[in-house]
Amino acid sequence: MPSRIMALSELPQHLANGARVLGADVGSKTIGLALSDVTRRIASPLTTIRRTKFTADASELLRLASEHGVAGLIVGLPLNLDGSEGPRAQSVRAFARNLGRLTDLPIVFWDERLSTAAAERALLEADRSRRRRGELIDKMAAAYILQGALDCLNFRAGNGP
Repeated sequence: MPSRIMALSELPQHLANGARVLGADVGSKTIGLALSDVTRRIASPLTTIRRTKFTADASELLRLASEHGVAGLIVGLPLNLDGSEGPRAQSVRAFARNLGRLTDLPIVFWDERLSTAAAERALLEADRSRRRRGELIDKMAAAYILQGALDCLNFRAGNGP
């Protein structure tokens, strides 16, 4: 099965009306997931997958995608602050490439710079304990990533502010 990694601008033509999009914050220990609503306007934190082996991680991600009627994946790409790609970005690209061999879902990368910091700030403002922040941070970062991509898609479609 060929990989379906594409640009964000190409994604809408691959999405049926009412299909959701899944956002992923792929880390070395966890994968935070977020889910769009059926209108693809709002991202909500979904869950966090504890990383074990690629096969198990991919299987769980694709199971959740199927369960929630997902038609596309937005994967956060951890670029350096200067926009360059380091080892973490290369690792995420490899994860997405390997995942693309297992599914026909389109995969899009989204610049995730500072997404974890933004999620952490939101959790601090909500006065969450350190332990609770640790439980929520990855799926909150995924929601932040997904919301940025959804906002961009809706703006391009003329549905923005």
